[in-house]
Amino acid sequence: MFTGIIEAIGTVKKIEPSGTNVHFWIEAPFFHELKIDQSVAHDGVCLTIDSTEGELYRVTAIKETLKKTNLNHWKINKKINLERGMILGARLDGHLVQGHVDCTGTCLSVKEEGGSWLYTIEFPENFNRLIIEKGSICMNGTSLTAFHITKNTFSVAIIPYTYNLTNINELATNTVVNLEFDLVGKYVLNLK
Repeated sequence: MFTGIIEAIGTVKKIEPSGTNVHFWIEAPFFHELKIDQSVAHDGVCLTIDSTEGELYRVTAIKETLKKTNLNHWKINKKINLERGMILGARLDGHLVQGHVDCTGTCLSVKEEGGSWLYTIEFPENFNRLIIEKGSICMNGTSLTAFHITKNTFSVAIIPYTYNLTNINELATNTVVNLEFDLVGKYVLNLK
């Protein structure tokens, strides 16, 4: 489990296709604190560290992960949001995030608003029942509040702190983002 509070920005250093899988070699500021078998959220995708080499660690994405996330858009030197698993008993500053991306969305617009930024994101309409006005949404691993919701779009407002310390500042029109809808909402909806 994760919180959607980004710890660091990592960099994709190598990409190695292997059958239907892809290995990604990542450089991270907290590399020396990581170990093989540890789960880390990469732009909101929970991936397990399976190898290390020098100052890099490797994670592997399988076909299903590549199909449901934006990992197939990753290139060398891409900046990615990183978060290690939450510690039970610690403060939960974001919201409960599994690292299991539901779908991708597309950035329709970015508007600078004199100290904050407004992003409008389009998502598949069949996920509409999982998002509510002023509810939590995890976008590229970042816990955000959704508003201006339509049948297939929502907006998020980004404060300078989040803008400067995540890769959200690199999003532009037509950028594909990972989306995970609120876990609690999914369970409530499933109770019907």
